[in-house]
Amino acid sequence: MKVRLIPSLICSALFTLGAMQAHADAGDSPTLKRIEERGLVSIGHRETSIPFSYIGDGSEPVGYSIDICMKIVDAIKAELGKDDLSVKFVPVTGQTRIPLIANGTIDLECGSTTNNLTRQKQVEYLSTTFITGTKIASKKGSGITEIEDLNGKIVGLSSGTTNEKAIKAAIKELGLDVKVVPVKDHSQGWLALETDRIDAYGSDDVLLYGLISKSKDPAAFQVTGRYLSFDPYAIMVPRNDSTFERLGRVVMSGLMRSGEMAEIYNKWFAPGPTNINMPLTATLKTAFEIQALPE
Repeated sequence: MKVRLIPSLICSALFTLGAMQAHADAGDSPTLKRIEERGLVSIGHRETSIPFSYIGDGSEPVGYSIDICMKIVDAIKAELGKDDLSVKFVPVTGQTRIPLIANGTIDLECGSTTNNLTRQKQVEYLSTTFITGTKIASKKGSGITEIEDLNGKIVGLSSGTTNEKAIKAAIKELGLDVKVVPVKDHSQGWLALETDRIDAYGSDDVLLYGLISKSKDPAAFQVTGRYLSFDPYAIMVPRNDSTFERLGRVVMSGLMRSGEMAEIYNKWFAPGPTNINMPLTATLKTAFEIQALPE
């Protein structure tokens, strides 16, 4: 005897199965479960990491990293079957971003964070979105072209960053007499440079170019010197949550495979709203191609 299923019953069964699967996926992921319970995705963002994550003209976080994270938010909504999930933006600094991911306050950190092995003890990272390195910015005519030129001078460094670690290590190795002034974030460091309270500010070169592009007198500043570190940027997610991490990686691979990642990059860097004008490099293009994992 053949049993003929009514189409409406088939649709109902498939809908129920889909809902059960979404619930099961959320149950397998502490992060998705937390998002489902809160009814929102909590995104950590930087306020002056131009053009990755900064406060735009509309007083809302904007930037390259923010655009990528919003693609992940769309995937979270689809995974949970909840189109009404809201987004809560939480400002973070170099010192607070890792603890806030680790304790569950934020679900994603969308800024300008370097992926390194030490940090992986506390957080996990998605695919590499940018490759940069530590350099120094100063005023033109300062005579500062390399780190050796900081001897007898003052440098500002953002606390809790890989740049702070790299520049301090170089100062020690070279035996330089340099006064290091810690700052809370990039805006504080840049203000100190503009007002001559420090002679130089050290950070990733792309962030320095971004700060220059938004300064009152961009022609007055320069970024110089050899790279003191190489830093691959990536979006931070919680550790020990392979389901949530895989969801993010699926989104990232899809963006890289389709070419949309390059389009998002060009939107912000070539030349971008701040005229930073940093075209996609061959190295980063290759990184995108390598990370565009097949389905």
